[in-house]
Amino acid sequence: MTTIATRAFPSLRQQLLAKQEVALIDVREEAPFAEAHPLFAANIPLSRLELEIYARVPSRDTAITVYDDGEGLAEIAAERLQALGYTDVALLAGGLAGWREAGGELFRDVNVPSKAFGELVESQRHTPSLAAEDVQALLDDKADVVVLDARRFDEYQTMSIPGGISVPGAELVLRVRELAPNPATRVIVNCAGRTRSIIGTQSLVNAGIPNPVAALRNGTIGWTLAGQQLAHGQSRQLAPVSEDTRSTAAASARAVADKAGVVRASLEQLTQWQAQSNRTTYLFDVRTEAEFADGHLPGARSTPGGQLVQETDHFASVRGARIVLVDDDGVRANMSASWLAQLGWEVAVLDDVRPEHLTETGAWQPPLPTVPEGDAVTPAQLAAWLEEGNTVLLDFTTSANYVKRHIPGAHWALRAQLPQALESLPLAERYVLTCGSSLLARFALGEVKALTGKPVFVLEGGTANWIAAQRPLESGETHLAVPRTDRYRRPYEGTDNPREAMQAYLDWEFGLVEQLGRDGTHGFSVI
Repeated sequence: MTTIATRAFPSLRQQLLAKQEVALIDVREEAPFAEAHPLFAANIPLSRLELEIYARVPSRDTAITVYDDGEGLAEIAAERLQALGYTDVALLAGGLAGWREAGGELFRDVNVPSKAFGELVESQRHTPSLAAEDVQALLDDKADVVVLDARRFDEYQTMSIPGGISVPGAELVLRVRELAPNPATRVIVNCAGRTRSIIGTQSLVNAGIPNPVAALRNGTIGWTLAGQQLAHGQSRQLAPVSEDTRSTAAASARAVADKAGVVRASLEQLTQWQAQSNRTTYLFDVRTEAEFADGHLPGARSTPGGQLVQETDHFASVRGARIVLVDDDGVRANMSASWLAQLGWEVAVLDDVRPEHLTETGAWQPPLPTVPEGDAVTPAQLAAWLEEGNTVLLDFTTSANYVKRHIPGAHWALRAQLPQALESLPLAERYVLTCGSSLLARFALGEVKALTGKPVFVLEGGTANWIAAQRPLESGETHLAVPRTDRYRRPYEGTDNPREAMQAYLDWEFGLVEQLGRDGTHGFSVI
């Protein structure tokens, strides 16, 4: 077995302070990751490593440091990364405990850099906000007010402020003048908690819109804690934008980007950057996913701007890398870039992109290593085997997807916890693996074969193919082979969270500025 090098907290801290490229990867599942991790750690679970790593750490020469909390996952991940072609892989000395014992600060929750930054913005810029009770009073009085929800459309549909309109964060500056053409109209920006409403509101302030603007203090959590009712299933969306509106918004967005120190770049410059072997360059298209699908630059990834700013660690998992943004309106890329620059990234906006350059169509497809081949079974054959018995069906989809619907009798498992999962399952003569498409299942083929010594098959086309064949489904936590640790239960999502959890989440957010100060590596600067 190849000996894997180690890197210790002091050297990683120094690299962060020097703004060198750092890929610090936590290979645990999301739930334990959210309990405690370094500020700039990126969560790429061992279970999904092959599906995510090439997009999130695109250069094979990046210095990668992986860790866990003593579960034995990091060593497997390091060997897997080396097999995938990464040339500089190391283990974090002592794992998570080593970071803690060396004096490193640990943070809770997910997307912490952006959330901590949002709190810093509010503390330094005194971003205007209104309490839930005050916003409710405005709505009750039929005041001249518009409520803009800065989250993803699916989040907005789950729960939202009555009468609110879905305008995801990067769209706000582009579209607000159409939604509130009267300068006297009060604009309220909300999210579920605090970050996206703060950033959205401050975006409008920075861009100089004439309307009075305020964040809904504490978002839908604050609304719920005030005893007020949320709406469900609303569908009010973006307004069309006139050329005059776009031009005005573009000028103001460019001014904000310039103030933040955003770099201007050309397609030629992008080509030169992408050829550099000693730097990582991400190319992100910050328009809506539908616009991206209609036509985009080759090699670009679809990352709608509001979510990119909120989840930067998920998309750009190499801290210190270069980020290049593209749009077709001069607004969304500049506003998103202004925030990324304040978050400490080297960020550029492409200025010479024209419609004829947007030659690729369709949804973004992640770059993948070679997908393992294996024996496939049709839905009809699987149904017959399950009827006969002596067949165990393993489902590697997300636990949320599994609970929503799955093949009757399927056992939900995490790939990284296969030994534990198999111990809890009945013995079988054969195993069939599935997930949504069977892509992740194919990467688990060899591991299940090695652990069971039995014939192993994948369901052709995955559970989606079973559904397309109109075969029966069931829902719920019917057969969980391991606990549902693949997703952290966010106190600001859904409609059934305990009030105590909501308040605790807000209290945690309020303490982030102080925690940033203790950590000392963030490199944030607020304009």
